[in-house]
Amino acid sequence: MKKTEDEWAKELDGEAYKVLRQKATEMPFRNKYFDNKEKGIYVCAGCGEPLFDSEAKYDSGTGWPSFYEPVEENCLSSESDKSHGAERTEVLCSNCRGHLGHVFEDGPQPTGLRFCINSAALDFRENKK
Repeated sequence: MKKTEDEWAKELDGEAYKVLRQKATEMPFRNKYFDNKEKGIYVCAGCGEPLFDSEAKYDSGTGWPSFYEPVEENCLSSESDKSHGAERTEVLCSNCRGHLGHVFEDGPQPTGLRFCINSAALDFRENKK
């Protein structure tokens, strides 16, 4: 998916643009999904790609939505992030290359991973069961 930065800026709201396209980080505990307990699928706010199932969401205590696995392994890509004086693994949407957050190796089983994701990079689609 290729769009110009002007196209992204027109399509995304301010916070989503800052996170997805400029790699910003939103405030912890003051974002729309950190405490969401509804059942459904979290999709990329930039392109709608399904990313995380609510069944994989857990309370990491960090103030951001945290998941132990994506819906499909190939829906995410990663890059090394050496900004802010630390080395971390950045998580991107494989479809639109939008910045989602970071993944750490301190999560729960069965994966041991913590995908720490910005709410502004996500939209939520509730299961209507």
